[in-house]
Amino acid sequence: MKKQKYKTSSAAKKRFKVTKTGKFLRRKAGKSHLLTKKSPSRKRFLRAKIVATKADYLLISKMLGLS
Repeated sequence: MKKQKYKTSSAAKKRFKVTKTGKFLRRKAGKSHLLTKKSPSRKRFLRAKIVATKADYLLISKMLGLS
């Protein structure tokens, strides 16, 4: 029996980036709206990318068609 292939999720490929070491980068939450009440330093902090948690690795790799 052949190994099942996964289709790449269009939503996932827009939201995650795979690093050279195989980790997944994602955006921080809270930077999409209601920005007038947030301080400039907080908005700068939210600008940075962050490594996704290990608990989500299997789910993200399935969505990206890697596993």
